[in-house]
Amino acid sequence: MKIFVTGASGFIGSATVKELLTAGHEVIGLARSDESAKTVSDLGAQALKGSIEDFDILKQGASQVDGVIHTAFFHDFNQFAKANDMDKAAIEAMGEALYGTGKPIIVTGGILGLPKTNGFATEADAAPDFPRFSEAAAMALAERGVYASIVRLSPSVHGKGEKGFVPFIIGQALRNGVSAYVEDGNNRWPAIHRLDAALLYRLAVEKGIKGARYNAVAEEGIKIREIAELTGKTLNLPVKSLSGEDAAQHFEWMIRFIGFDEPATSYKTQELLGWKPKHIGLLEDMKENYF
Repeated sequence: MKIFVTGASGFIGSATVKELLTAGHEVIGLARSDESAKTVSDLGAQALKGSIEDFDILKQGASQVDGVIHTAFFHDFNQFAKANDMDKAAIEAMGEALYGTGKPIIVTGGILGLPKTNGFATEADAAPDFPRFSEAAAMALAERGVYASIVRLSPSVHGKGEKGFVPFIIGQALRNGVSAYVEDGNNRWPAIHRLDAALLYRLAVEKGIKGARYNAVAEEGIKIREIAELTGKTLNLPVKSLSGEDAAQHFEWMIRFIGFDEPATSYKTQELLGWKPKHIGLLEDMKENYF
């Protein structure tokens, strides 16, 4: 297959490109800058210059291939509403190019904020269409006949070189001189290694089912307090519970996410795609690569 990958030079997208190429696929990777284009080319893929706001470029990329994997996202959480609007518009633009073709598009969503069944977020639990619109946009495409499905990422997609939530938590600990968690810190986040996520994207585009939801979950729930305790121990910083305004000041924009208790499973995803996570867990990865 020839696959169009948005976010192809990013932390998750680049791993997905490598996974696709290793499996024998051809890849066109969206690149918003010369530097990104070089990264994509160095991976062995063809670079297509443009951003997720360039709808004509997105349609061009989608129309030239056998499938689409959308991993790009505007990662400015101080402008989260804008990021979600951009994401929705990009998904809809690529979907237009895929109507009537039978070609799959794999959209990226998130686990945080999902409703739960028996205490865990499962593939049966549909995401609300606010604040992030990606899942609703993908399902709307599927209802109109596009072979759209969604990979819902754990809040921690970890690995060497990550620049997401966990590095921010570590950075705030260093900046503020304390490794913190909110309230009792017993709230849990699922986690997945980026190479396991990359394999999931490949299997989804190869075997995906229209309208399917796939949970990118390897570890079902790691307590935020455990992340803070490991950070404090490694950096020789005090570990402290915060609440209210103190927590908001410490975590800044991340305060809207850090308190979520969102354990999740991926049993159905593993069954449908024959996918099995195999890489190291978050805490072990932190010890090896994050400090």
